[in-house]
Amino acid sequence: MRNYLLKRIVISLFVLIGISFLSFFLGVISPGDPAELVLNQNGLESPSEEQISKMREELGLNKPWWIQYMDWGVKILHGDLGISYVSGRDIAQEVLLRLPVTIELSLLALTIATIVGISLGVYCAIHEGEFVDNLFKIITNIVLSIPSFWLALVFILIFCETLKLLPTSSDGSIKSLILPAWILSISTIATIIRLMRNSLLLEFTKPYYIVAKLRGLNSLKLLFQYALPNAILPIIALLGNYFASILGGSIIVESIFAVPGISFMALQAIGYRDYPLLQAYVLICGIALIVITLIVDILIAYLNPKVKMELKQ
Repeated sequence: MRNYLLKRIVISLFVLIGISFLSFFLGVISPGDPAELVLNQNGLESPSEEQISKMREELGLNKPWWIQYMDWGVKILHGDLGISYVSGRDIAQEVLLRLPVTIELSLLALTIATIVGISLGVYCAIHEGEFVDNLFKIITNIVLSIPSFWLALVFILIFCETLKLLPTSSDGSIKSLILPAWILSISTIATIIRLMRNSLLLEFTKPYYIVAKLRGLNSLKLLFQYALPNAILPIIALLGNYFASILGGSIIVESIFAVPGISFMALQAIGYRDYPLLQAYVLICGIALIVITLIVDILIAYLNPKVKMELKQ
């Protein structure tokens, strides 16, 4: 396990270097002169060549790109993500302000997807071929084909405007995150239901399950102690990837519900061409993806007996 862990960490470090390189080049290859963007934020002024040249020197843009990358990397290692072109504020402080909101939303969506998806998946597997199972097959197909932004608008119309149960935009409370979390999780719930159902049905056909059932082992014990732990391994991998994708892919939901998270911050940065902010966003999402994937891989390696045997060999 120690060797496996070291190998995964080394691979993750190389991936992280690649992500940092891509994040840096996002600002290099983006259209427009960053120095001019800083001096002409409102688009109404016309800075002189002397002002632009002076600003380029202040920003270090007159250096070769590899030196700029090294300087940027050293600053990143010291926790300095740069200064926003638009607000002039420290990006690290801006991220620390917004990241907890996105994490809170992501954890709520992950909890909903886990509880609802696994529960319904187990129920459908137990009642294979019955009316409820067939009904959820149809529902999951429909849900997976509906765009999330359209579903968000429908939910707002029903739960916010008609029933007046939930707020239409974020106000900092958990209640205001319930609807965005459901929108974020609903397609994953459908995927988990199908994957959980199929995974359990596969376990039901395996010799260990059939023999234990013939011996008269308690049905609930057989399900939760034997079949479910084996069937849930692919679900863990799916949920890990899902959590990582929420942290960097909730732009649509955060913008519709005005949730002040990092994805909404990135959307605003795109509109204002605030490249340092976008670089920080890409880097943070990349780090989150690497860390979560590493944790999931280690967890699966620890829980899966086959992987354990391979590691020992």
